[in-house]
Amino acid sequence: MSETGHMGIIEEFDVDVPMRDGVICRANIFRPDAPGQFPGLLLRTPYGKSRGGYARHVRAGYAVVAMDTRGRYASDGEYTIFSKEHTGDAEDGYDSVEWLAGQPWCDGEVGTFGLSYGGWMQWQLAKLRPPHLKAMCAATIPLEITGVDWWGSFRLARRLKWWLTTIAPDLRKRAGMSPPHDGVQARDIWDNLEHGRWLYMLPLMDFCDFLPEPLATHAREWLEAPAEPVWKFAEAHHEIEVPNLDFSGYFDHCNGSMLHLPGMQNNARTELAREQTKLVIGPYNHGGFGTRKFGDIDFGPQAQFDMIGIMLRWFDHWLKGIDNGVDREPPCRYMVMGSGQWKSAATWPPDGTGTLQLYLGSDGAARPVAEAGSLSADAPSGDASDAYVFDPRDPTPTLWTPALFTLPSDRRQLEHREDILYYCTPPLEDEVEVVGYPEVVLYASSSAPDTDFFARLVDEDPDGIALEICYGMVRARHRNSWHEQELIEPGEVYEYRIPLGATACRFQKGHRIRLEICSADFPNHDRNHNTGGNDLLEAKLVPADQHVFHSGEYPSRLIMSINPV
Repeated sequence: MSETGHMGIIEEFDVDVPMRDGVICRANIFRPDAPGQFPGLLLRTPYGKSRGGYARHVRAGYAVVAMDTRGRYASDGEYTIFSKEHTGDAEDGYDSVEWLAGQPWCDGEVGTFGLSYGGWMQWQLAKLRPPHLKAMCAATIPLEITGVDWWGSFRLARRLKWWLTTIAPDLRKRAGMSPPHDGVQARDIWDNLEHGRWLYMLPLMDFCDFLPEPLATHAREWLEAPAEPVWKFAEAHHEIEVPNLDFSGYFDHCNGSMLHLPGMQNNARTELAREQTKLVIGPYNHGGFGTRKFGDIDFGPQAQFDMIGIMLRWFDHWLKGIDNGVDREPPCRYMVMGSGQWKSAATWPPDGTGTLQLYLGSDGAARPVAEAGSLSADAPSGDASDAYVFDPRDPTPTLWTPALFTLPSDRRQLEHREDILYYCTPPLEDEVEVVGYPEVVLYASSSAPDTDFFARLVDEDPDGIALEICYGMVRARHRNSWHEQELIEPGEVYEYRIPLGATACRFQKGHRIRLEICSADFPNHDRNHNTGGNDLLEAKLVPADQHVFHSGEYPSRLIMSINPV
């Protein structure tokens, strides 16, 4: 352990924190260089604790403890990934909260903070109810941690890169294996040399052979049963008695986090937790909270906010007892894209909205976008259908950066492809504000015994970009259940209900509402091989003829909740 002072801050590095079983986790501590006691803020992370960056927290009067979790970086013990049901993180988190509360420079009031994996760890410890835990800021972690998303597909790129560049390097170092031993080096190798061979590797299961233990075993188990949920937050809400502040984004691959708000409101153990859990939602991706601009897409100055400031104000109320109005603020604040307005709601998704139902139609083409099919409030009367070929050897590509985080995207980049169908409204005569979770009811057939269908809602500006608002997908074999597999009969028409992701968007006058239908989003999602076999264990890829129907018998449609404008 070492201790330094820096501009009114006392810094202590690699401080031993004992867990109940004797394992030592190590933490960096940043606290005011002043007499007295201070509330404590705990951040536990498997990604390597920071050696700084908390000056603002400390100068606001908090003692910050940033800790390497068990089996990671400076901490002892063996690491267990969150895909396992029992990881020990709940017990370690409990012990860490109580250790922090007992330090002579802490006044016994403790809050926890952190995003993503760090958010998951907070939910884990909170269900054990450490006595000195008073509030959380556990953000952007899915309601249910699984190896799948959107009815049966595997989120390929994000998970593979995360395994190889974020989790594996420290395990390689501990095992005495060759570099890379840190994330910076591992990401450089991935981005500039090797990502192609990993993303296109077939069969996908072979990827696990190149991971260090115990990660290789965890990854194999994950891929062998990707549809098995491993820890249901809905069960944990019943055990949690402190309020949580959450941040989420429409373009975050972890935006299932939004459902913690109604989960806590309905199920939390105490009235305080039920009534005082809060949620802030905007047009952000994973980690981009409070940012107004993503590449060339600018959501305006209203999208920019001070996330740390909001969090410190939260803890000022719950840990210091400051009457700053946090407890009187609405449970949910969300920004409406296309308007720049922030709105309030009692929960998410907001109640009291109307419904807009638009039916798909065409003359049998729906492609290219200049000859798009229609989206209309009138039910279809013809019997036309639209067709395209889905070839998993040439899948419809994902639009994102090498970081492999989901992003708001301009769909015009893919308008040259022949494996996307387009359905559009005429230019809008009035503004339309969509909120919540749109749904697509799609009637479709395939020449394959299993395949995928993706649906994307797009805000098409005639003088600008075609902004993806949200999307969803269905894997045919999982059309009725994550847990049950039912192959389809080639050529037979099935109804597919495709829930899209969360959104809030005002389509302006003159814009068009666009719906896109295709069969891939690679490498964001793994490719359906169209064979009916196990896509994670097989290498064979077969093209499929896809047909989308829109008639009186098969009324394919887009269903959206709308706010009055």
